[in-house]
Amino acid sequence: MKLKKTVHIFGACLGLLAGTNAQATDLPSFARGGPRVVIVENPRATVAFQAQAPVVRQMMDRGILQLSGKTNLADAWRAFVSPQDVIGLKVLSAPGPNSGTRPAVAAAVIEGLLAAGIPPKNIVLWDRQLTDLRLAGYEELAQHYQIRLAATATVGWDEAVYYDNAVLGNLVWGDLEFGRGENKTSRRSHVSKLLTHDLTKIINLSPLLNHNLVGVNGNLYNLAMGSVDNTIRFDTQPERLATAVPEIYAMTNLSDHVVLNITDALIGQYQGEQLSLLHYATELNQLWLSKDPVALDLLGIQELDRERQYAKMVPIKSNPELYHNASLLELGANDVKKIRVEMVK
Repeated sequence: MKLKKTVHIFGACLGLLAGTNAQATDLPSFARGGPRVVIVENPRATVAFQAQAPVVRQMMDRGILQLSGKTNLADAWRAFVSPQDVIGLKVLSAPGPNSGTRPAVAAAVIEGLLAAGIPPKNIVLWDRQLTDLRLAGYEELAQHYQIRLAATATVGWDEAVYYDNAVLGNLVWGDLEFGRGENKTSRRSHVSKLLTHDLTKIINLSPLLNHNLVGVNGNLYNLAMGSVDNTIRFDTQPERLATAVPEIYAMTNLSDHVVLNITDALIGQYQGEQLSLLHYATELNQLWLSKDPVALDLLGIQELDRERQYAKMVPIKSNPELYHNASLLELGANDVKKIRVEMVK
């Protein structure tokens, strides 16, 4: 394993580390002490936008060793979880296997957990909708490793645990309060029973994929919006998301259980949101690992902005208030000057 020295990033400097079409340059140095982000890169990780599973597994191994500071893979994973934990791997499956979280990335985590002695029955691959998981290939993945597959909407919502927001939402089929009495709206978003009754640890696996209202389909947005019902009321206005996403993520059933965040940056798709549009994508061949979801999402926004700039596309306005609010709730660091990036080749 070849390890480059720790560097500090500022502004769009992450894109310069990406090894894509931008030219390399010297990076500014800042004081140590901020959140760590480990970036593992291997140019062989994808071929024609298809993830190469053996290479991805090697990248994941190197990343978890570097982040944990351990020399043994089993010890590295056990720095985050134990065999007694029920571990939920949160993926984004709606965009499909090419633009959502790639199954090869999830498989690399699963193999690492199994090798660390985590029982298969204690590993749960999950997202909001079971249909999306199946179409993205996660049912076959779960069967192969004999682990569990779950969808928050299928497991159901917890009557007693909910997020209360003044914005009223029009209830739809699948929401807990839909069809109850004459009420057609609600200010409550109930947390899935999967999180309140089952999982003890959560590992976020988010793709590097744009979102027009929050910047990136990242660790904050995906976990928050995938864990509760009655979310349509937030998903149309950036100012609503700026409040709801960090406040939902900060709920104890979510944030207290998150032990690791991984950005699947094998491919960076800078246009399309939930659609797979690989002609608006760049093969970065990277995995990003951190305990800090805010730092990863900010780096993701910067990288996607850099890709759009290179493609001479109109910039997409980000949602800085969301990440500022997340920082106020102590979910992570909102200052890119303090993020410490450790590049592993």
